[in-house]
Amino acid sequence: MKKIRNSLAFLYGDPILFAAFVLALLSALFVHPSKNYVTYLDLRVLSLLFSMMLVVAGFQRAGIFSRVIAYLFKFVHTTRMLIFVFVGVCFFGSMLITNDVALITFVPLCIITLTQTEKGKLLIPVIVLQTIAANLGSMLTPLGNPQNLFLYTAFNMTMGQFLKTMAIPSAISFLLLVAAILLIPSEQIESPPKQQGADRVGKKAALWCVLFFACLLAVLRILPYSIVLVIVLAGAFLFERKTLLWVDYGLLLTFIFLFVFIGNMKNIPIVSDTLSRLVDTREMAVAILLSQVISNVPAAMLLSKFTTNYSALLIGVNLGGLGTLIASMASVISYKLYAFTKDAETGKYLAVFTGWNLLFLGILWVSALFL
Repeated sequence: MKKIRNSLAFLYGDPILFAAFVLALLSALFVHPSKNYVTYLDLRVLSLLFSMMLVVAGFQRAGIFSRVIAYLFKFVHTTRMLIFVFVGVCFFGSMLITNDVALITFVPLCIITLTQTEKGKLLIPVIVLQTIAANLGSMLTPLGNPQNLFLYTAFNMTMGQFLKTMAIPSAISFLLLVAAILLIPSEQIESPPKQQGADRVGKKAALWCVLFFACLLAVLRILPYSIVLVIVLAGAFLFERKTLLWVDYGLLLTFIFLFVFIGNMKNIPIVSDTLSRLVDTREMAVAILLSQVISNVPAAMLLSKFTTNYSALLIGVNLGGLGTLIASMASVISYKLYAFTKDAETGKYLAVFTGWNLLFLGILWVSALFL
């Protein structure tokens, strides 16, 4: 009984994981468990996701991200330049290390820096813009977030098709972020404090760079994903086993539960027919709106089974990460990090967050319809 309670506590601690578990459980009442459940799982997506999370964990432990920030700080003399650094690393960094990892890495650095330079009044606008930047920057690449990796694989897209679909929305997003930063008054600041560990890059950094390149080749379908998974696992096990503890296994479980739920839904005729009619020619709108209530990763996985219009769906679930706090679980990460700061004004944060997100979503949605 105690083990069951501990398992449920683990599930309940992650709302998206818990919701995915409940959905899978309920769907099993209509499509009883069988060996067919195994066919629901997309092993390529799960393997690539695990490999990437392991490599990014290695990057974090090697101190690569702190080194990047330390280099960028050499050019910082005003608060505006400081904001450009923190928002910029989230936007561009998320393209390769995923939006949630970018926020986990750079939001704490932002909080420390703004607090030590006595610019705490900028915490809310900067963290909100960091969050928006991570969610929007990540949409340019298949590696940027879980829904991209899933759709890239599910629709067997080429890198050219993916970039062609997301290039314009990403470019507009960058311009909007620049405009938003320019609206924040600039002040002179002393050189930001040196970040702890900024001069240290782990000896194993080269190993993780090689393994990241192998993952990239697997994403591009140059190397088999199964071989890359074995290589990454072997590298971690032989040279830095602690990285295996840094992987977000909850996300992997979320994907497995969602695969089961979606597979079952497709096998219930009335549900399958209804969703097919609802999504037809409305992929973008349905994806954006559904993301607001169930988050964009589940929305992408569910809707992918009922449309062949990958471009509209891809844009929809990425723009759908804007809006409500739960539209993208990466947004919840930055909110939690801010909430634990001294004198945090969570109500004000949510108001600013929602306002900026709806503004970005409105502009990007309209531009996507026309462009």
